[in-house]
Amino acid sequence: MPAMQTSPNPSKSRTKKSLEPVIEPEYIPEPTILEDETITFKRSHFFAALSALTFAGGVLLGYLIWGANVFSRAGTDSPTANQAAVVEEEPQITRYDIPSEGYPSIGPADAPIVIVEFSDFQCPFCKQWHQSVYAPLLAAYPGQIRVVYRHLPLTSIHPDAQAAAEAAMCANDQNKFWEFHDKLFGGEALGAGVYAEYASALGLDLQKFETCVNARTYQRAVQADSDFALNLGINSTPTFFVNGLAIVGAQPLSVFQQVIDKELAGEFPN
Repeated sequence: MPAMQTSPNPSKSRTKKSLEPVIEPEYIPEPTILEDETITFKRSHFFAALSALTFAGGVLLGYLIWGANVFSRAGTDSPTANQAAVVEEEPQITRYDIPSEGYPSIGPADAPIVIVEFSDFQCPFCKQWHQSVYAPLLAAYPGQIRVVYRHLPLTSIHPDAQAAAEAAMCANDQNKFWEFHDKLFGGEALGAGVYAEYASALGLDLQKFETCVNARTYQRAVQADSDFALNLGINSTPTFFVNGLAIVGAQPLSVFQQVIDKELAGEFPN
C-alpha cells in the first residue's frame, strides 16, 4: 500500500459528499390510460302530459348538442394531438476514479473487472458479505476479477477495527494478507492475542509480525485509506467499486453479477 501522508485526525471538518451508486432500474414508461368517453343526457321529469311535438323537439335538441360536441372535438381526438411525448432518459452513471495499484489484491493483474472494496474487519455486514458472496463471486468469473482491499475502519462503533486493519497489513508484509483477511472475517473475536494466534497458524515470522503490530507501522496508511473514502463520500461499509461503479452495502451475488455482466458487455458508458 502506498504511503500517503495524511493527517491521522478523521474528525477534522470535511465537505459532506454523497456517493452515487450505480443503479440499473428498468425504465417503464407510464401507461397511457384511454378512458371511454360517454355522454350522458339528463332528462328532467316533465309533466306527464307532454305533447309529442315537445318530446320530439327535445330529442332533436339533444342530437344537435351531441353533434356539435363531436365536431368541436374532431380536431383534438387525433392520436398525435393529445398524447404527450414520452422521452426515455438514460440513467446517469457515475464512474469513480479509485486507485487500485499498490494495495492488497487477489486475482490476475490484467483482469477486465477490478473490484475495489472499502471494508472494516469488525463490521458484521462486511463479514456477512465475505462469508456468503466473496468466494462464489470469484468462482463465477474465473480469471476475470481482481479484488483490491482498502481500509475503512469505522472506529466510532468498531473499536478494534483499526488495529485489525494494521495487523492485516503487517501480515501483508509476509505475503499473507488474504489468508489473514480470511481468518479475521471467519473468526469470532479480534484483539492482539488473536492476531498473534492467526500469524502463528499461518506460519508467519511471529517476532517480525509483532514488531510491526506494536510499532503501528501501518497506522498512517490505514488512516490514509479512511480519509480517501470519507472525502469521496463513502459513509458505510462495505462499499465496492466495480471498475469505478459504486455498489453500496453487502449486496447479494445477483447484484454483482448484474453489474459485472453489463460491464463486460460494454453496456455502461466509460
